[in-house]
Amino acid sequence: MGAVIGRDPRSQETRARGDRWRSEFPYHWDADDLVSRRELLFFAVYTSGALFVSTLLLAVLGLLQRPRRHAPKLIARVGDLQEGRAIYFNYPGPDDQAMLLYLPGGTLVAYSQRCTHLSCAVYYQADRRRLYCPCHDGVFDPATGEPVAGPPPRRLPRIKLRRRGDAIYAVGVEV
Repeated sequence: MGAVIGRDPRSQETRARGDRWRSEFPYHWDADDLVSRRELLFFAVYTSGALFVSTLLLAVLGLLQRPRRHAPKLIARVGDLQEGRAIYFNYPGPDDQAMLLYLPGGTLVAYSQRCTHLSCAVYYQADRRRLYCPCHDGVFDPATGEPVAGPPPRRLPRIKLRRRGDAIYAVGVEV
């Protein structure tokens, strides 16, 4: 039993290793004709168009919705307020947290307690005179509700207030 003359056994090993990828990634060139480039392009264009039209439809429906009217809700009496303090309440719904601030100088403002970044609860820190979101260190100006530090992208939704005698009512939400 002798070696075959003219054949190098290492080249067979190399060839066997070189063909191993074919068994691990079986791709048949005749399957390449199942989807043409033109068909793929048509699919991509039609899918993009459908997504655009559906987004446009949702935007139009959002514009057509009438603003919700909320029933007035008694928040507090003027005698119950302390300057530089906050009163927490639920408005407009029972699960919507809000806060009434009696700022130094006698100004009353109310905001939704939901942070505009990721909807964490915002609290009033009287000692620092700021509205603070502890989730990502968001800070809002208590007089305007505008973000002054951290990741929040826009101001807090402001709650409209109405005073009747010594009672303070929440009457709506500014978006």
